[in-house]
Amino acid sequence: MNLEALHSHNLVQSLKGKYITLDHIEHILADLNTSDELAIIGKSVLDKPIYSYTIGKGKIKIFLWSQMHGNESTTTKALLDFLFFLKSDDFFATQMLDSITFLCLPMLNPDGAQAFTRENANGIDLNRDSQLLSQPESNILRQVFDDFKPDYCFNLHDQRTIFGVADSGLPATLSFLAPSYNEAREVNECRLKAINLIATINDGMQSFLPGRIGRFDDSFNINCIGDTFQFLGVPTLLFEAGHFPNDYDREISRKFVFIAFVLGFKALSENVIVSNGINKYLNIPQNKIVFYDFIYKNVKINYDGIEKITNFAAQYKEEIVDNQLFFNAYFSKIDELEKYHGHYEYDANGAKYSDNTGFLPVLNQKADFYLDNNIKFVNGMINI
Repeated sequence: MNLEALHSHNLVQSLKGKYITLDHIEHILADLNTSDELAIIGKSVLDKPIYSYTIGKGKIKIFLWSQMHGNESTTTKALLDFLFFLKSDDFFATQMLDSITFLCLPMLNPDGAQAFTRENANGIDLNRDSQLLSQPESNILRQVFDDFKPDYCFNLHDQRTIFGVADSGLPATLSFLAPSYNEAREVNECRLKAINLIATINDGMQSFLPGRIGRFDDSFNINCIGDTFQFLGVPTLLFEAGHFPNDYDREISRKFVFIAFVLGFKALSENVIVSNGINKYLNIPQNKIVFYDFIYKNVKINYDGIEKITNFAAQYKEEIVDNQLFFNAYFSKIDELEKYHGHYEYDANGAKYSDNTGFLPVLNQKADFYLDNNIKFVNGMINI
C-alpha cells in the first residue's frame, strides 16, 4: 500500500494553509454527510456550532478531536483527508469501518479558530479546563466522552517550530505522547495500551520520517484533557504535528499525520499492535526546544561604539490581518545561540549590520535589515 499516494488521492484540495476556520470546513463536512454521519452537538461561547462526525460499525470505539486550540489546524486538515478516505471504496477503509467506530470532533474551538488564538472566546485554554469544565466547549467534549465510552482517545494538536528531535539538529515533524495518569508517571494497563499503539505507529512512520519523530514531555497535569482521560482509564494518544523544512503552511506535516492515522487504525483493525512496547516508546527521542526560524551568524554590530561579532535569531509571529494569515519575522534572541539551530541559517562572514534605526538588532523589532549596506533582508529573508 502506497500511503503517500493514498493521501494524495484523498487530499481535500480546497483546504489549504494554517488559517482554518469553521467557514472553511462546513461545506466539506456537508459533502461527507451522505448517511447522516454529521451532527451538531453543541455551541461555542460565540454560538458557533460544534460538529461531530460518526462513521463505522466496529466494536472498537475511537474518539478524536482537533483544534481544541484554535490556531492548531494541521490535524484538522489531516482528519478531513482521513474521513474522505473512509468514505472511499478502498479495501483498507472498508476493513477499518467493519472493526472500528470513529467519532470525530473536527473543530472543538471554532471561536479560537476564527480569531487564530490558542484560547476560546473567553480567553480560556480548553486543554487546561478538564477539571473545572468552566467552558461550553469543555463540557461538550466531556459529555461526548462520557456518552460514547471510547476504547481509545486521540488528542490532536500542533506544536511550534521551536521543537527539535533531542540534539539531532532535525525538527520534530511529528511527536507523540501517551499522557501520564498520575504524578509518578507510572505505566498501568491503560497507559501501556496507548504506549503500544504509539510504538506501532512510530515503527511504521520511520520509513517516512526517519529521525524526525519526537516524544512529548509526559509531566502530569490533571487539568489537561489527555491526562484526565488517561486517569479515567481510557488509553489516550497525543498527536503533535510539527515543522518540516520549508513547510510553514503544514501541508507536508498534514500528509504524515494522515499516514500515522492509517497505520494506527489499520493495526487496530487487524489486531497487530506491538506488545510490551515500552522500550520502543522510550527510545523515541524527546522533543527539545532547539530551533529558531532564522539564525544569522558572524554578524558585525556596533555596540556602544565598539564593533563586535555576534549571532542573532528571529522568529515568525503568525498574525491575522483582514482574515489572512501572515508570517512576520521579529528578532527574538541575540547571542548565546551555540546550542540552537535555524530552519534558515545565514553566515554573514563578518558583514556589518544596519537597519533604518541603528546598527544593532533590537528584540521584538521587525527583521528588516542590511548587511554591509548592500544585502537587504526583508521579513527575515534576503530580498533578491
